[in-house]
Amino acid sequence: MSSTARDDIRAILVRAGLHESVYDDAIESVRIHARVALHFHPERLSRTGRTVADGLRRTGVYMSQFETGLSGGSPSAFPGGERDQWESQLFGGAYHEPDASPAGRPKYGALAVMDHPDGPAPRFGSCYFLLHAEVSSRSTFTFGSSHEPHAPERTGTLDVFDPVMAPLLAQLERGSGAFGIDDLTVAGLLDQLTSGLSKPSFDPQTRPLGRALDSFIEAQIHGDIRLNQDVERLVADPAFRDHPVGESLATISMKYGIPLYWHPGFTLPVGKVPDVFREYPVRPLAERIAGQGVLDAANIGAMANSLELEPEAWKAWASHEDTLTQFRRLWHVLVVNGVPD
Repeated sequence: MSSTARDDIRAILVRAGLHESVYDDAIESVRIHARVALHFHPERLSRTGRTVADGLRRTGVYMSQFETGLSGGSPSAFPGGERDQWESQLFGGAYHEPDASPAGRPKYGALAVMDHPDGPAPRFGSCYFLLHAEVSSRSTFTFGSSHEPHAPERTGTLDVFDPVMAPLLAQLERGSGAFGIDDLTVAGLLDQLTSGLSKPSFDPQTRPLGRALDSFIEAQIHGDIRLNQDVERLVADPAFRDHPVGESLATISMKYGIPLYWHPGFTLPVGKVPDVFREYPVRPLAERIAGQGVLDAANIGAMANSLELEPEAWKAWASHEDTLTQFRRLWHVLVVNGVPD
């Protein structure tokens, strides 16, 4: 598989007029400097009834979806669920041994390639931890999502990264862009990997949003993630700056020695929300959340929590699964169209 991927990469490099050493230098930089970001919605309620931020503050450990019951993607992290099946296929049943525990499951993030202030995969959460580069050595990587049919063919490690890069470079060669940058080229990506990964920009709040909704390199981190050891910085949505959740984030920063930064944030008047986004109605939900006011990460999250706290109030709305999907789609609308406050 890796040799086939390398052959594909060589052909792409030739057509781009690039020497193979340019690619090798870029991959060596990835091996040394690559960092993974873990996106999360800090206000959402886990199975314990606590907010994610409060759970992180109390435990100092980033938990798997099989522990929290939360996901910015498919909410199927339970035995026999879709995510359980994807992991069995991707990791050859390694997490399905009799002694496997929910805490031992992989934690999902995305490789921070372009240093976007809102993170490499904001679809999965308004805030994110940027991990130290050392954590990447115990991670696997997939170009795209691990639930996609070709995910095993697009998965690798830092030592065997060609299967990840081959489909990515092919996409760039087709002119489709990547990571929220429509005009990104093969040469442009390799230059970014070579020269732009060594240190993240100092202040995320001063740079334009990346809005990389659909294009990312998923990372699966294997082993524990401890805030005091593995996290380089915490980047939060400013909707929580003067909010009880923001107080928990500030406490996490102080308690575990993690610098706290704020990215520019997303706000959107309800009047600018489309009726439908990716086959799901979102305008009615936006109006239920904010009337004719303004959406942000905090008020979307508060209403999403009410779905769990007050299920009777949502019975006439839609099925629980469809309502969850509507909340995800509405958040995606905010990522694509929202502007800093």
